[in-house]
Amino acid sequence: MDKAEATIRGLVELAGIEINGSAPHDIQVNDPLFYRQLLGGGALGFGETYMQGLWDCEALDTLIYRLLRADLEHRISPLKLLWPVLWSKLVNLQSRNRAFHIGKHHYDIGNELYQRMLDPRMTYTCGYWKEADNLNDAQEAKLDLVCRKVGLEPGMRVLDIGCGWGSFAGFAAERYGVKVVGVTVSREQIELGQERYRDLDVDLRFQDYRDVNERFDRIISIGMFEHVGPRNYRTYMKVVENCLEDDGLFLLHTIGTNTKATAVDPWTNKYIFPGGVLPLPEQIDAAVSGIFIMEDLHNIGTHYDPTLMAWMANVDAHREELENLGYDPLFYRMWRYFLLSSAGSARARRNQLWQIVYSKKGLDGGYDSIR
Repeated sequence: MDKAEATIRGLVELAGIEINGSAPHDIQVNDPLFYRQLLGGGALGFGETYMQGLWDCEALDTLIYRLLRADLEHRISPLKLLWPVLWSKLVNLQSRNRAFHIGKHHYDIGNELYQRMLDPRMTYTCGYWKEADNLNDAQEAKLDLVCRKVGLEPGMRVLDIGCGWGSFAGFAAERYGVKVVGVTVSREQIELGQERYRDLDVDLRFQDYRDVNERFDRIISIGMFEHVGPRNYRTYMKVVENCLEDDGLFLLHTIGTNTKATAVDPWTNKYIFPGGVLPLPEQIDAAVSGIFIMEDLHNIGTHYDPTLMAWMANVDAHREELENLGYDPLFYRMWRYFLLSSAGSARARRNQLWQIVYSKKGLDGGYDSIR
């Protein structure tokens, strides 16, 4: 056993993980190159060596949960892995001329994948599992929760920033009789969403949020703020302020984190969400200072775990079909690592999911929290 292997074995044992052990969450090493690449690459190397097939794990979500709970990712932290964090501070990775890159890289990789992975409405955000036992019900419950939190009423005009395939827009128009304008930077999402909701009062646009200049009774943003970037948080909130009626409500639904060290994951930044940054509570507070009053804060981060596990189950159920559509085995390993490591991270409480309701001047008599 060389030094690299001995080091890795000793570290993972701190999390109750055994190399080539018999438990589902144990790491099965297929190639000894794994040890040196992991020591040299940290969190990025862990994901890349999995993609390369240097190791396997049956319960990858549980493995990640255990590693994060033991805080092991900070014990292997090469200086080069700090670069994504530093780069995000030096360069505006989410500027106007970069805004559509994430659409092409992630959301435009094929509606065929997302149609098989997601619920029937194609809701690509955390479900609400309080009273649900399946993905479809959890997503319907989440969409309804958002509608109730902002008090939708028939005839209202609503802006959906980061509308995806139009799941919220369609739901709100159908169930609450509102008029919805949605914006996204993904052409694939727009084309399918426009076709799906052509018979409803839904206007989905291929547009950057900074180019919206209209007034709305309510504004919601579900799972888009992670792509805004710290350098643009204040601009984002000013756009919302400009577009929201004085007596309106704004609901922000975003993944977040509590430490700067976990705001940018190097593997996710490289392979899944380039330029993605998880906001910190204090960054959101600074961005809304003097603009909005927080009426309600609801953390449903633990609900992302069953959502991600359901997405993974759907991918596995359609794996052969997806391979025939061109999503090769390398893509499958990358996607499996993405979904299951995200589930483990949510389970370990490393990432949070906040729904925050804001008003401009504060509601007379206060806000009744809705759960």
